[in-house]
Amino acid sequence: MRLTEFWDRMDRHLGPAYARTWAETQVVEQLEGRTVIEALADGEAAKTVWRAVWAHLQLPPADR
Repeated sequence: MRLTEFWDRMDRHLGPAYARTWAETQVVEQLEGRTVIEALADGEAAKTVWRAVWAHLQLPPADR
């Protein structure tokens, strides 16, 4: 997954105005207690981060 697809999905589920703020502030346990921004900056694959976000938000299986 490319970062552009990752951010498109984030915008779709959280809204374009809130997605970046959420990614900067919400600590996700599956990302070892990091935020989305921290995990991406640390080199985690966008797909791995998306799956953690998907689980954290309890999104439907179709959105995985």
